Amino acid sequence: MKPVYINSVASISAQSTFDNSVFLEDIAEHTDNVIRAMNPNYKEFIPPAAARRMAKGIKMGVATSKIALKEANLENVDAIITGTGLGCIADSEKFVSKIINDNEEYLTPTSFIQSTHNTVAGQIALGIGCKGYNFTYVHSSISFESALLDAKLQLENDEAQNILVGGVDELADHHIKIHKLVNHIKKDVVNSRDLLESGTKGAVFGEGASFFVLSNEKSETTYAQVLDVTAYNSLPAEELQNGLKSFLHENSLEIEDIDIVVLGNNGDIDYDTYYNLLSQGSLKNTAQVYYKHLCGEFNTASSFGIWMATKMIRTQRIPEAVRLNGIQPSKIGTVLLYNQYRGENHSLVLLRGC
Repeated sequence: MKPVYINSVASISAQSTFDNSVFLEDIAEHTDNVIRAMNPNYKEFIPPAAARRMAKGIKMGVATSKIALKEANLENVDAIITGTGLGCIADSEKFVSKIINDNEEYLTPTSFIQSTHNTVAGQIALGIGCKGYNFTYVHSSISFESALLDAKLQLENDEAQNILVGGVDELADHHIKIHKLVNHIKKDVVNSRDLLESGTKGAVFGEGASFFVLSNEKSETTYAQVLDVTAYNSLPAEELQNGLKSFLHENSLEIEDIDIVVLGNNGDIDYDTYYNLLSQGSLKNTAQVYYKHLCGEFNTASSFGIWMATKMIRTQRIPEAVRLNGIQPSKIGTVLLYNQYRGENHSLVLLRGC
């Protein structure tokens, strides 16, 4: 099987991440329980007339895809694969609200047309003229990992050479209200730097988009190699460490071979215990970082974690704002990412510098 490389990256988040020439140098602190993504100048990526009809999730996805394609020196790809937990939920809410408020009359179809989960992938394909494989995974908090795994399998088996892979989710008002009612969002605001010390239930919700060009051919822009991706719908806490060791053994690795572990802690006192089992257990002597205090929690937040991991491998630098412990690896070569949401949909991703 052929190796799989990440040849370019792009991200729009609650940080200034859309400029690929910098890497978390100026951290934006947020004091809230819901944080919005920073908007770049979308006119640089999307014609203004088209942008006016696009929801934020579509604009984020189209812009990041163009940044990723430009960095990879590509105008088109063989396939486009996206992951999203909620799709264009803002347009869905808008359309349903109009049905109710307008008594099922005077409805315009735009919001309905753009409310489907595969709208982002479709808009990207239309923009670049890609007529190849186009697929969107909607698998809750492992939506991005599902897209990544699909791309990896196709590239390994030489079914494609370049694939655009991304994760995108947006915030919407009704969605926020519902998750506040069921305490999935923290009741009180919290400063992002104090997220893990909040000691309360729920997470700080966010939004964003991260896209990558994956290829089975290494190039001058290559960031890292994707060694393996796996996911579990359920994984009991007592089996977590054995599951990790088994995953590493399948890749002929030991705990000591991991230079950095990227953890998805979100400050939820009920579920950060999964991460603590690893950070205080088998990975206690490994350099540890986290990222959801920067981008917030959303179904494809792990794509931001992949973005951060690849940038650390490229720059050989760990930003101070993401450190969980003081361990400094001699090099940043092999990086492990672990994520879960509310005790379900556990994912493990293994990257290596090249």
